[in-house]
Amino acid sequence: MNGQIVRAEPMKQQAVTVYGERSLTAADIRAQVNLIQDVMRSVMIEGTHYGKIPGTQSQSLYKPGAEKLMATFRLGSDVDVDDLGENGEVHYRVKYKILSPDGRLLGVGVGECSSQEDKYAWRRTVCDKEFDIAPENQRRIKFAKGDRGAFYENKQVRTNPFDVRNTVLKMAKKRAMVDAVLTVTAASDIFTQDIEDLPDELREQIAEGVRARATPAAKAAQQATPDDSPERDEAIAECRAAAAKGTEHFRQWWKDSFPKSRRALVSDKVADFQAIAQSADNMTIDAEAE
Repeated sequence: MNGQIVRAEPMKQQAVTVYGERSLTAADIRAQVNLIQDVMRSVMIEGTHYGKIPGTQSQSLYKPGAEKLMATFRLGSDVDVDDLGENGEVHYRVKYKILSPDGRLLGVGVGECSSQEDKYAWRRTVCDKEFDIAPENQRRIKFAKGDRGAFYENKQVRTNPFDVRNTVLKMAKKRAMVDAVLTVTAASDIFTQDIEDLPDELREQIAEGVRARATPAAKAAQQATPDDSPERDEAIAECRAAAAKGTEHFRQWWKDSFPKSRRALVSDKVADFQAIAQSADNMTIDAEAE
């Protein structure tokens, strides 16, 4: 290269398909939700990409899961960071911007994190002597609940804020990223946000509150969800194949060819089949228009 330095063009991640000026149809929205649910079932791993609040059915989206959704919809991003720290506190606010390939803004997520948060402000002592020599305002005893319901003491001392500076920044970015991805992909009804970041005692309160609010009808509906089985998988595949031929075909097939004894296997999937049928109808209309 004659001693010349060659700089490669930076890689740009393509963003989600933009529909232009037209409004999304119900079929477009259903298709997007179906895609997210399919990725969740087929690609994501519970405990790695998302997780449940103990005692409830609510799913919390984790950073690896948000990254999977970004890859699915080919989202690009840009980040703004505001340093809000003062008086020895480390505090960041991050704005995570989702961009289209031509630089258009699709959505913004905001996340904050501070060294004053309990998990960053305190750490467990190395030994009892470290606790004893720490100033009164720099130490505390925190009670925690064990697996069998017994309580125990944790001796803690204040953390040096600058020891967690990078961690605080990354957490603020993660929170902003999850917020942005949920906003742009309209996945908030599937996932919640930041539940994983709550202290254990607050998580437990949320779980207790959800259980207390659960109505008999909701509990019955939850129990009525069919269990996974080879027969259920086969029935779902048959319904999807029939729905792919359009609404009228699916309705007639459901009425004449799909026995009631098998309908119970897919009772929670009817809306998905209707969305597939509607999408097939729209494709037929578009083809006829051309």
